[in-house]
Amino acid sequence: MNANVKLYWILTVFFFILAGLYTAWSLLDAAHQQVEWVGTVTLLLSGMLWALIAFYLDKVHKAQGAELAEDRLDANIEDGDAEQGHFSPWSWWPIVLAGAASLVFLGVAIGPWIAFIGGGILVVSLVGWTYEYYRGYFAH
Repeated sequence: MNANVKLYWILTVFFFILAGLYTAWSLLDAAHQQVEWVGTVTLLLSGMLWALIAFYLDKVHKAQGAELAEDRLDANIEDGDAEQGHFSPWSWWPIVLAGAASLVFLGVAIGPWIAFIGGGILVVSLVGWTYEYYRGYFAH
């Protein structure tokens, strides 16, 4: 991750320099001789975005207190393998949730009454998916 942080700081500096060059170039243009604000603001905001990402990743890397597996030259592939979470292969709730979300979006496009029906089903499916391990055969 340390190499990524360095790359993001380099991209930050690149976009800020590019914003300065773009502003100077637009001022030197003989036809207009004024700042072209859309490109200048876009490049400045892009530099700020990369600075935010680099700052966040730098803080996370320092908070971990150690090098990650991908930062070591002697690391194996399985050193960076972490648990991805628990998934329910038999659960029907994601299908119900997708159907409810499609009803909500259909209601936005066609009529709000469909969105209200979809919203009710959406709430029920979210609660059902969240609490499926608290009831029934697989209860803890």
